[in-house]
Amino acid sequence: MRKKNVKKMLSVMLLVSLVILSVAGCSGTKNEDSSKGAGGITYKAGTYTGSADGKNGAVQVEVTFSEHAIDAVKVVNFKETEGVSDASVTKIPKAIVDNQSLKIDAVSGATVTSDAILAAVADCVTQAGVDPLVLNNDVKKVESTEVEDLTTDVVVIGGGAAGMSASLRTDELGLKTILLEKMTYIGGAISISGGNQVVGLSKLQQDAGVTDDSADSIVTDFLANGGNKNVAELLKLFAANVGQTTDWLNQYVGIKYDMAGGLHKLAEYSHDRELAYDQGGPGFAKQARQKVEESGVELYLETRAEKLVTDDSGAVTGVVAKDGTGKTYNITAKAVIMATGGYGNNKDLLSDQLKTALYYGPTSSTGDGIVMAKGEGIDAATRLMEYGKRYPNGVEVSEGIAKSTIVGNIAAFKKSGILVNSAGDRVVNEKSSNRSILEVELTQQKQMLYLLMDQATFDVFKTSLGEAGISQGDIETWLKNNGSTKPYFFHAETAEALATAAGMDAGALQNTINRYNSFVKARKDEDFGRSADYMKESIGSGPYYLVEQKPRFATTMGGLVVNADFEVLNTSSQIISGLYAAGEVVGGVMGDDSPSGANNAWALTSGKLSAEAVVDKLK
Repeated sequence: MRKKNVKKMLSVMLLVSLVILSVAGCSGTKNEDSSKGAGGITYKAGTYTGSADGKNGAVQVEVTFSEHAIDAVKVVNFKETEGVSDASVTKIPKAIVDNQSLKIDAVSGATVTSDAILAAVADCVTQAGVDPLVLNNDVKKVESTEVEDLTTDVVVIGGGAAGMSASLRTDELGLKTILLEKMTYIGGAISISGGNQVVGLSKLQQDAGVTDDSADSIVTDFLANGGNKNVAELLKLFAANVGQTTDWLNQYVGIKYDMAGGLHKLAEYSHDRELAYDQGGPGFAKQARQKVEESGVELYLETRAEKLVTDDSGAVTGVVAKDGTGKTYNITAKAVIMATGGYGNNKDLLSDQLKTALYYGPTSSTGDGIVMAKGEGIDAATRLMEYGKRYPNGVEVSEGIAKSTIVGNIAAFKKSGILVNSAGDRVVNEKSSNRSILEVELTQQKQMLYLLMDQATFDVFKTSLGEAGISQGDIETWLKNNGSTKPYFFHAETAEALATAAGMDAGALQNTINRYNSFVKARKDEDFGRSADYMKESIGSGPYYLVEQKPRFATTMGGLVVNADFEVLNTSSQIISGLYAAGEVVGGVMGDDSPSGANNAWALTSGKLSAEAVVDKLK
């Protein structure tokens, strides 16, 4: 689907029986009941409203029925991530009306919103006197056989941070650029991230008060965090160029940073060098999308790259892609930049270690670029495929799938929140690095810790989780379950009752609380060295809460092997002419782990540098 020419894509998915179970609170204005028409469906004509939980809150719809048809469906209120869920808000209602069916496929990348719309509409169908299960007409699809040949200087595959950065830079430097994105939106992982970025050696870092950072310091910190497995050549490139990239993003792309919030103080860094984007990841993506729209980049949405094209010498000369209608594009290019992101949502590419962690990344991270580049006749090399960026603060919202509590944790540790294990013992400095906490967590029973909070701390914790897609309704449901099902959110009036509910030793838990409170009073953590700056409040009296903390990951550390010009190498360490890579699809720069804000910075920096390398090569 090309920019400014949105094409329709509807596929079949049987989910009505599921969405009915999630229906909530419907009201309507009804006309008089009608008798059932011969051989057809008869509704109680009128307009009804319904709602169901989306990712970030309730999604409300308004549905108008005539006697024998659904005449209109409107989404009148939703709080989903801007840009990511927009397509579902237009496509799902139209598909329901066009097909008189609820057997509608969710919009890729916006499954939760799509399901919420379908659930809310199903609720209104029930209110109108019809069983939603009868609205199961198959959606008619006509697969296009059209083929179009395109020629360009550069084709960029993938519209996440790296792809947007690469496309904007090649366009700025005068190359004709095509950007392919298989989803209905560009933005990728950065658009749903918390939106933090390493800004070392930038003007922004200096303006925020840090003037003594250095590339050597960045390299040293990243090596320590990455287990010294980092590819030195790439890490040094990153350290030397991340500042210039940040300033380019700020000045050319128009990305705004949260200067009022200032640089973040993090255990991973010897110098403060992380900033948040204004309005987080969604704020970044909104501005980057606008810049792409204003540029000369030719954007094709819902268009999946399927195969790299090579000539007789093995050089990559283009891409075959197909859009949602089935139309095929044969694209001839002087260079291809692979920016397809990670492979966290492809179990065939995951190590056993990563398979044990919960996944919370985008559904689009399926390793397409790696699979294409490793294909016959191209044979690209990969490295460090066994590693992913694991965090210690996930809650398991469905089998194998996590949501992050990290923002809530940060708020909780500013008050009196602590981490305990299943025995009720405190085992780690809660303000140490994520890597340090994870290493301790992995040694615990079921690789799990619990966040222990009193009422005042929990109140702050729960109100911080909205941006992670955890609604207040979710929390209420989980608390009502009180640990009977995942995710484990235990609560009780006393420490003893809490320990009993969670299967802990009550005496051990109470001793842990008493000992921590004595450290707060003394202004010194004798067990783990938590800074007095984060020990200003004692753990109060009940009620108390325990929230599970499990390893989660979204970002993968492994990927394609590239040289300093971001050219992809094959398994014989030879350059694959015409093929470049940037972002998460490249393996090695982070080693076996990445510190906070680094993945966004790497994607954007490598995207810009790969574009510049292509321009130099094509001169």
